[in-house]
Amino acid sequence: MVKTNAMRMLDKAGISYSTKEYEVDENDLSGSHVADLMGVDHGSIFKTLVLKGEKTGYLVCCIPVDGELDLKKVAKAAGDKKAEMIPMKDLQGITGYIRGGCSPIGMKKLFPTFIDESALKYPQIAVSGGVRGQQIIMDPQSLVDFINGKFTNLMHV
Repeated sequence: MVKTNAMRMLDKAGISYSTKEYEVDENDLSGSHVADLMGVDHGSIFKTLVLKGEKTGYLVCCIPVDGELDLKKVAKAAGDKKAEMIPMKDLQGITGYIRGGCSPIGMKKLFPTFIDESALKYPQIAVSGGVRGQQIIMDPQSLVDFINGKFTNLMHV
């Protein structure tokens, strides 16, 4: 296993986590596929999405892999009138991460970050380790505290 920047940051902060590697399928980078490969509840694996709010600028949302983001709820959480997903081609330039390996930990800048409140139902959740094929598993409250994030309702019901 290769230590990613996200893992090194957690190590430096003394935050407890574990990791899980999985085989990357370039034809299916979906979080649902990752959850199946890891053999875990889909609700406990969170995908990281990057958006842009009209006033806030770039912001990050983490929701369960099968969930659908509600842009109105995201905008409200960020204090904006509207928010929209960034174009995929801009992801690496903004965050330093590629699709399928975008972690809420260790982006180029610390953006406002919102994690769906469903994370609180689990003792541990998984987020990308910062590369494809690597997940970081940790306590959701420790994650929110470390990235200075907020729990809120982000999904369509």
